[in-house]
Amino acid sequence: MNLPIALLEKYSKPGPRYTSYPTAPYFTEGFGEKEWRAELAQSAVAGRDLSLYVHIPFCDTLCYYCGCNMVATRDYTKACHYLDYLLREIDAIAALVGPERIVRQLHWGGGTPTYLKPADIARLAAHLRARFRFAPDVEAGCEVDPRDLTREHVAALKAAGFNRLSLGVQDLDDAVQHAVNRVQPEPVVRDALGWMREAGFASINVDLMVGLPKQSVQSFARTLERVIDMAPERLAVFGYAHVPWLKKHQTLINESELPDFGARVGLQMLVHDKLAAAGYVYIGMDHFAKPDDELVKAQRDKTLHRNFQGYTTHKDCDIIAFGASAISQTDTVYAQNAKRLVEYQGRIEEGRLPIERGLRITRDDHIRRDAITRIMCDLALDRAAFAAHWGIDFDVYFHQALHALQSLEQDGLVHISDTRIVVTELGRIFLRNIAMCFDAYLGAADSAAPRYSRTV
Repeated sequence: MNLPIALLEKYSKPGPRYTSYPTAPYFTEGFGEKEWRAELAQSAVAGRDLSLYVHIPFCDTLCYYCGCNMVATRDYTKACHYLDYLLREIDAIAALVGPERIVRQLHWGGGTPTYLKPADIARLAAHLRARFRFAPDVEAGCEVDPRDLTREHVAALKAAGFNRLSLGVQDLDDAVQHAVNRVQPEPVVRDALGWMREAGFASINVDLMVGLPKQSVQSFARTLERVIDMAPERLAVFGYAHVPWLKKHQTLINESELPDFGARVGLQMLVHDKLAAAGYVYIGMDHFAKPDDELVKAQRDKTLHRNFQGYTTHKDCDIIAFGASAISQTDTVYAQNAKRLVEYQGRIEEGRLPIERGLRITRDDHIRRDAITRIMCDLALDRAAFAAHWGIDFDVYFHQALHALQSLEQDGLVHISDTRIVVTELGRIFLRNIAMCFDAYLGAADSAAPRYSRTV
């Protein structure tokens, strides 16, 4: 893939990843427990299916690049204490969402969910299944750290009903691993994959990261070759977001060792060329999958969706999220739990739901969210169909967006006709920039506006 450096420089600017719209920095403390209880009552009447998310914030060691809400500790009693509160939150929410609703999707993230001991994985999974009705074909995924993973962990995940695993690898180069304080030799990764295949997991994702310190095109080419040899069904190749103003521990990274812009361009080209040659389809937003994968089929059929867990085939579900910092979502509301453990646990101890902030979206938010989602998932937007669905005059409503898109069209990122807006092959690299044209909040940016990582 030919990625002109001038184009990448032009569009490399801070921007959201659009796992939600409006994005999380615009959530407000004016939306709290009272509002969330009212919304849960409403959603129970609507009876939409459920997607459950559980946040396990603990890790054994601190990875310097990490952008997640996590706690690095080797004191397992903290996890035991947290798990007790987590189960209490699950009980409280389960009583409010309605007993007949079906769980179509389950995801555990972190931190590191496999920080939990196998017995506690089983305990948490059993508790969820005792409180909710799971579909027989539920899509159940869990994030996995190969370090300290055992065959017993994998067996516990399988017994708990998980059928998809996501393995955190980032880079197999020894120098890069030491630079970010995440040392996991290749045999450790291959052992983990072997146990997963042995246990019968047919869908495995591998997470990689470009833009890390001491990373080069040559070193990452070797990582890609070895990962391709492992043949995961999916890959997510994220660009490292260096945001030390948000994540203080990222100051531990030596900025002089980060790849310069030219090297980052080379890494992007390498990823797309290598994975395409290996038969993987680029879905968008750093995600690749084999041609027969459900995500590829859903994108082709225009049924792909995007939420806080990334790309998904489960569009019409309310997300009910448990744990510190976890974000729930109904059709019109976002609600986020307290981020700090002491606050999360304190609210539950007081018999309250641990909601810290949230947002009830406006009709304009809803319309723009749908446009952004269609661009990021379908890679196209049918102007007439969209206008008919929302009862708007598309050209009038999105006058500013269409004006902003004209510049992107001149650069070959989109094609605009009287009937459609279509993302070009080159434009897939710049999905965040294209989506930003529809974002009303960015247009009102001021000195207090949130700061995002760069889009490229």
